[in-house]
Amino acid sequence: MAADTATEVFEEHRSVLTGVAYRMLGRVVDAEDVVQDAWLRWSGADRSEVRDPRGYLVRVTTRLAIDRLRQVQTRRESYVGPWLPEPLVTDFGSVAQDGAQHVVLADSVSLAVLVVLESLSPLERAVFVLREAFGYPYGEIAVTLDRTEAAVRQLATRARKHVEERRPRYDVDPEERRDLTERFLAAAAEGDLERLLSLLAPDARLVGDSGGKSRAPLRVIESADKVARFLCGIASKDIGGGTTFELLEVNGGIAVLARDDGAPDAVFQLDVVDGRVQRVYIIRNPDKLISLR
Repeated sequence: MAADTATEVFEEHRSVLTGVAYRMLGRVVDAEDVVQDAWLRWSGADRSEVRDPRGYLVRVTTRLAIDRLRQVQTRRESYVGPWLPEPLVTDFGSVAQDGAQHVVLADSVSLAVLVVLESLSPLERAVFVLREAFGYPYGEIAVTLDRTEAAVRQLATRARKHVEERRPRYDVDPEERRDLTERFLAAAAEGDLERLLSLLAPDARLVGDSGGKSRAPLRVIESADKVARFLCGIASKDIGGGTTFELLEVNGGIAVLARDDGAPDAVFQLDVVDGRVQRVYIIRNPDKLISLR
């Protein structure tokens, strides 16, 4: 296979490889590093023996992602405050696909699901991602992970049960979520405590990720009253004349990107249940906002 052909084949499958790596690692930069390593393996391999380039590349990427995940899990044990995935700008709505496929793609990359995946072992996470997000057969996953099919089925059952038990429930209607996000943003920006309380579920929670590098709560805030008062405090201290807001699709759902004098300052996203805000995610770690510049 000529070098230019090898590049074309790799680029044809890059989006799938990036999708696998990001779901495995939860960080864009780590996913990109893994995909780059996969390219080095591919470019240096004897490709004449490769009958299924996509399968080969997914196998290499998955194994590299498992190795990287084992490394970063150690670092995350000393992470300051709650850990959230790096926001990934998505645009599933612009891709021609049926409604069920859209839901699967969006859900498999949602902040809520990726947080739950953090509690899986690297092998469980790999099986879950390949099976649930990409629909790979158990036999193919077994080859990828160098395990028996019976072992892979066990891993899949364990991972699926774990995720279902811990996955927060949320509504996926995009129009409702957008409308509530816009109203919530307006109330929060104005520091309107009463309006915020009317939009929050009584047991609402706020999860902030700063990595200790910017202003964000170091513990999960629980209850509508505490969440609303915290957001009003942000409005009074952190929103100035140079602050702008824009709506964009992040991790399969509508989100708000706040910029301070043009530089990304925070990403806000809401989980909505029965027309009320159940969970607020705030990502302010500057290292996780680099891709949004």
